[in-house]
Amino acid sequence: MRLAHLSARLTTPAALVGSVALSLTAAPAAAAPAATAVDAHATQRQPADRALPRSAATASFHATGVRAVGAVGDAATYTVQSGDTLWAIARAHGTSVAVLQEANGLGTATLIRPGQVLALPGTAAAPAPAAPAPAPAPAATTTHTIAAGDTLWAIARAHDTTVAALLAANGLADGAIIYPGQTLAIPTAAPAAASAPASAPAAATPADPATAPTVVLDAEQQESARLIIRVGRSLGVSDRGIAIALATAMVESWLRNLDWGDRDSLGLFQQRPSTGWGTEAEVSDPARAAAAFFGGPADPNGTRTRGLLDIAGWETMEFGAAAQAVQISAYPERYAPWEPQAYAWLAALG
Repeated sequence: MRLAHLSARLTTPAALVGSVALSLTAAPAAAAPAATAVDAHATQRQPADRALPRSAATASFHATGVRAVGAVGDAATYTVQSGDTLWAIARAHGTSVAVLQEANGLGTATLIRPGQVLALPGTAAAPAPAAPAPAPAPAATTTHTIAAGDTLWAIARAHDTTVAALLAANGLADGAIIYPGQTLAIPTAAPAAASAPASAPAAATPADPATAPTVVLDAEQQESARLIIRVGRSLGVSDRGIAIALATAMVESWLRNLDWGDRDSLGLFQQRPSTGWGTEAEVSDPARAAAAFFGGPADPNGTRTRGLLDIAGWETMEFGAAAQAVQISAYPERYAPWEPQAYAWLAALG
């Protein structure tokens, strides 16, 4: 159920960073957009890219060019805000996720929470000269305001540039989610060469397709996750099955019960009425959508659709392959990267 780089209609998760961050506060992520992107079903939707919402750290840095840090003696610190990711914090302060994790004793599956204070290694006086690095951005004199239905590919083509150049000019990771109303800087031919060095630090950030960006769930996403967990528990689904459902919903709808999507796709799992998943009202019912995803004897769709429990041998399949068996996505590789965080969400909320 996946489309590449669709703004208001599509989603695609991205390049992973190490530890898993989960907000257990009731406040929504400050930077999480009201609308999120949806993934595309290979046989139901067109390919789409998705761009992750900027964290507070990234949003502040891009808006002001100033890195928000505190100081304890000679060591710089940063207080985690709702919506922050280790990747965004590291990038905004000129360091890497690995260095940030090591400096704070964080493991690859460690949760970060709003209010937590992180030490920022190597940010004494060196970052100040690094500030000019974003200078190439102003050189891009053209901007584009994203409209519903836009994709990074279409925007790049319309402005005679490439998706890679567009991502670099806007500090976006490969597979980032874009949103209606968001303004993108369009790199011009001349600044393109100057921007090349600026993209080097991004390359230092893990671009492994088998990883996904660390996300702090806001209140709405936590509610959706808890609902999926409850439905799974009520059906006797194993932790692995529930984790697969959580990862799938993150990829498909950013764990939000969307009232829009590619073609007629709707809800947490972007199920389509036209392909037998139920009426618009039914696929928009989070509990029913989750039950349909799990399938099995209690599948509300009966034999019209095939849920996870209906897939022979799903328990021994690779994590992403099991999700793909249900979703039949144009981007089957998008699910597996969320496995570590899905288990972390299950442990924290289930």
